Amino acid sequence: MYFEDIQTGMMLEIAPVVIEKEKMLDFARLYDPIPLHTDEEYAKGTHFGQLIAPGVMSFMAVWAKYLEVDFFGEELLAGKSTKIEWIKPVFANDVLTASATITKTERRSARNGLVELSIIARNQHGEVVLTDVTEAIVKCRPAE
Repeated sequence: MYFEDIQTGMMLEIAPVVIEKEKMLDFARLYDPIPLHTDEEYAKGTHFGQLIAPGVMSFMAVWAKYLEVDFFGEELLAGKSTKIEWIKPVFANDVLTASATITKTERRSARNGLVELSIIARNQHGEVVLTDVTEAIVKCRPAE
């Protein structure tokens, strides 16, 4: 979608994603190998009472589902930034659903604009588990 076609307030629902325990452990072992993510006995002794998913893994699982419905498509030039906030822990077998909303647009030049995309992800209990604000650079429609 070209920059000119994107409007503040546009929203997409993101398909649910299940946080599978084995994938969670594989990700944690590779990228975030702390006991809270990898050692079940250790995790049982924490206030969480069980393993929690690495925050980045939870976000990327939601992001992968977002990309299936993606606002920008081939007109995306680049990502500029992202700010993730983890509100509540995500556990194995949690089902995350999310929505993505365009929260800001700003034309940068005749060739592109900056679009702010906000994502809110909830678990199967309706609790917000993470939020994200991503800025993306999107192509403008070519001059005729």
